[in-house]
Amino acid sequence: MIDLSKSYEFFQPDKLKGKINIVGCGSVGSTVAENLVRCGVTSLVLWDFDTVEPPNVSNQIFRQQDVGKPKVEALVDLLADIDPDVRKKAIVKPNGWNGEMMQGIIVLAADSMQVRRAIVEKHKGSPFVQAVLDVRTRLTDAQHYAADWSSQVQKDNLWNSMDFSDEEAAAETQVSACGVTLGVATTVRLISALCVNNIIRFIKGEPLWRFVQIDGFSGLFNCF
Repeated sequence: MIDLSKSYEFFQPDKLKGKINIVGCGSVGSTVAENLVRCGVTSLVLWDFDTVEPPNVSNQIFRQQDVGKPKVEALVDLLADIDPDVRKKAIVKPNGWNGEMMQGIIVLAADSMQVRRAIVEKHKGSPFVQAVLDVRTRLTDAQHYAADWSSQVQKDNLWNSMDFSDEEAAAETQVSACGVTLGVATTVRLISALCVNNIIRFIKGEPLWRFVQIDGFSGLFNCF
């Protein structure tokens, strides 16, 4: 078990009731998982069908020795190095999300907005979901949306924020001359940390930030 003496007085992870589902374990999902485990949260469900590729090492938490491994397996190995309890408590879903019902807190970090919308639509009326948090990144800027699932207004606002297609999202994404999607670890780290802070606030009984916008290279920070 990880030594939480530096943070336990501020946040007790045993206050979490249920699981935290992370759908998409790439740049944001893996970083959110790492930050949660460092705060003592090991009740995770990790959803991703993809494998670690060489370009992932630059802006995700994976290492060179993880290349070729399923992301969920490589992530569990990394997280267990921080807290061995992960191996007992975390659940891996190496086929990704395929319409299953989830419970607890859901973090949306999948590449596809279509998948994110499908998850929100599937769980709109579920009494077993506590909150849904969505993180979207580009090269230097990122956005984080969140909804307390007990609030119909917050659910509707999250749903309305997703009213665009994968093609429209791709058109706004910065790419290299060779067509490679551009991304840097620092943007991912910033927005992922704020997402985890929001989860911690929620577990502690504080209201969620419903929207966060950052650009770490221009000094932009909006939150409400």
